[in-house]
Parts: sequence; structure tokens; C-alpha cells
Amino acid sequence: MSTVQDYPSRLSDPASRKAETFSYLPKMSDEQIRSQVEYIISKGWNPAVEHTEPENAFSYFWYMWKLPMFGETSADAVLEEVNACIKANPNNHVRLIGYDNYAQSQGANMLVKRGDM
Repeated sequence: MSTVQDYPSRLSDPASRKAETFSYLPKMSDEQIRSQVEYIISKGWNPAVEHTEPENAFSYFWYMWKLPMFGETSADAVLEEVNACIKANPNNHVRLIGYDNYAQSQGANMLVKRGDM
């Protein structure tokens, strides 16, 4: 039987908390984030940016940064909005979402900037 690694996240220890699946991976580089944006665009999904304070990361409600970028085809335009959100909310978690309007769901959702704890 294989061993499963335990990630000791605890509500009592804010520094141990993880936010979404990508939090268990090493921080993405700018090139990797660009690749994710390009993938979202290539699938025809609508990119959106959301943010929240680290202590509220487990809430279902995150603040939407502007409206989703319906029909956006420029990775540079999406990354400009991601960076504008980070600059305006430097202590918050910021995530990138790719809304799949055909499946009526999120096709992608990842943390692109981890806020200060």
C-alpha cells in the first residue's frame, strides 16, 4: 500500500492553511501563469479575476475584480488585470478563473498570488 502525505492544515494555525489545489504545488512562475491564461483562452473560456483577504479564503464569496472578460483573446490583457488586482490588493489572495459558458461551470480556477498571512 502506498503512503499518503499528510498536509497538516489547521484552522487554529492560519499559516498552515491551504487555498485550493494549486496551493500544494510550488508557486507558479510568470511564464507558468501566462501558460494557464493562454490555455483558458484557447478553450474559449471567459477569464475572470477574484480576490479576498487570507482569513476569508475559505468563504464561498470572493470579491470579483471587475466583470469576467467575456470573449477576451489577449493573454496580455488578462495578465494586466491580474497585475492590477494584485497592485490594488497587495495583501490578498488573487485567483484566476476560466468560466466555461457551455458547461455553465468553472473550467479552471487557480491561485495566482498568495496573500500575506
